[in-house]
Amino acid sequence: MSSIPETGAVDLLHGHRPPLRRILELEEVDTDLYLGRSYNDAALRIYGGQAVAQALIAAGRTVPPERRAHSLHGHFIHPGNPQAPVLYHVERVRDGGSFTTRSVRATQGGVTIFLLTTSFQRPEQGFSHQARETTAPAPEQLPAFEDSVDSAYLADAAWLPQLRANVAVEFRFPEEYPRIANARGESRPPRQRAWVRTATALADDPLVQAAGFAYTSDLFLLSSALPPHAVTIDEPGMQLASLDHSVWLHADFRSDEWHLYEQEGLWTGGGRGLARGHLYDRDGVLVASTMQEGLLRLRK
Repeated sequence: MSSIPETGAVDLLHGHRPPLRRILELEEVDTDLYLGRSYNDAALRIYGGQAVAQALIAAGRTVPPERRAHSLHGHFIHPGNPQAPVLYHVERVRDGGSFTTRSVRATQGGVTIFLLTTSFQRPEQGFSHQARETTAPAPEQLPAFEDSVDSAYLADAAWLPQLRANVAVEFRFPEEYPRIANARGESRPPRQRAWVRTATALADDPLVQAAGFAYTSDLFLLSSALPPHAVTIDEPGMQLASLDHSVWLHADFRSDEWHLYEQEGLWTGGGRGLARGHLYDRDGVLVASTMQEGLLRLRK
């Protein structure tokens, strides 16, 4: 079990983070119908990773526990209201000999805000390889973000306390976060990486651990398409929003332990951006991959 405090990590800038354990504990209100809450009335809209994670939990509760989630494909339809509960309607699309497929529709007030299709597989052995290897200083050797930047930047970084208050993920950067260079007006390659883990220890249940990364996977991803343009999401007139989001889980792992999340902005154009991510454990083993397309529009 992770050594992270179960009550939630205390943030130096903004108190406690959202209670991720409670967020992932959905209420079953009827057959294949689940209710989720944000427990965060201060946020303006539901964090995208929360919708992905709660939808995965809802789907997984209708699947035999020995089957593991291996792929998730979601579409964000409308911004969610964190002050209202979300209903997750699960459709049992297929129960096969090896794979189980579920579709989940998340609604608020009868309006669909998120759609998820996810697949589960019974454990089996097969070919094994990965195309990339990576290394980075261990997270324990890296300072907290607040200690890695100068006080002048920190004083103006309004995004940081907002992120800390609304997203229950801890992170440490092995290199300078490109957003800082962009704030200085400097262009950078469309790549960034961070050690990440949930800000609280989670249950041992593999479904909950998978949902923990589903929650984490949305963090920073789309912004990896911005560094070449020397702008940040704080730029006046910038519109940034996730449109669709995919996660592939290659192995069981604990999302409440440190993993290296490498992200790359593959393309921008037409007011959209496309980014991909790879998640590695401490030994450099690839345990998950992600892709996301989103709105990236700058209106002067």
